[in-house]
Formats: sequence, C-alpha cells, structure tokens
Amino acid sequence: MDSEKMIPLEGRRDDPLRYGLHGVKSDIIEPHPLESAYRSSKAKQEEMKKKILMNTYGAAFPMKMELDRQILSKFQRPLGVIPSSFMGLEAMTGTLESFGFEDYLNDPRESESFHPVDMHHAMEVRLGLSKGPPQPSFT
Repeated sequence: MDSEKMIPLEGRRDDPLRYGLHGVKSDIIEPHPLESAYRSSKAKQEEMKKKILMNTYGAAFPMKMELDRQILSKFQRPLGVIPSSFMGLEAMTGTLESFGFEDYLNDPRESESFHPVDMHHAMEVRLGLSKGPPQPSFT
C-alpha cells in the first residue's frame, strides 16, 4: 500500500471536543512565586540528600536508589476504576508520612465534576496509538 492512501491513527492534540478548548493563560502566566520556591527547595533538598548518601555510603548507593525510584515510578495499574497508588515509591521516598491536600480537603477523583475514564482511549494513548491525555479529568 502507498503511504499516501493510508490514514494515520494518531489523534489530534488540539481536538476541542475531546480535550476542551485550549487556553493561553497557562502558557503566559508564570506559576505562583511560592510554588516555584517550593519546587526549587524540594530539588535542592533532594540534591543535598544524594550528596550526604554519596559521602556516607559511596557513589553507588545514590545511583541504586535512583534506579529503584525509576522502576517503582513505572509500575502502575491500567487506567480504570482503581487508580495506581505507587505505594512502593511512596515508601521509598518517604512521602507516606507526608500530609497532602488530598488527605484533608478531598480526593479529586471523588468530585461530582470528575469524568469516568474512557478505557479504550486510555489504552490507545498508553500503547502509543493515539496522542493526548488519557482522559479529560474535570469540566
């Protein structure tokens, strides 16, 4: 078959019916200063922790921890009713003890404006047959 006669299976990233209208506000406005300060301090804290571990246990130990983190961050359930919890990654990074907004405000997945997952489209995105987010999360 000629490649000219074939229809590509890729989804359009600018599909307004599937993903909603694109707003340029998020492209123009920078994040809140407190948010950027939080992210930079978190990155500095992780770098400091890696340096301490490297000085204490040797250069191989932080590399092994990074490899474990990469493996645990890729392990997840298929998109569906039960979300991935990343329990191993949380235990390794120490975020099990942290108290986030979803612990006291509410889980965003339990909101009335939450759309259920389209399993077929989510698997197409995961397998690389379609592009775009696996699901539009909120209206």
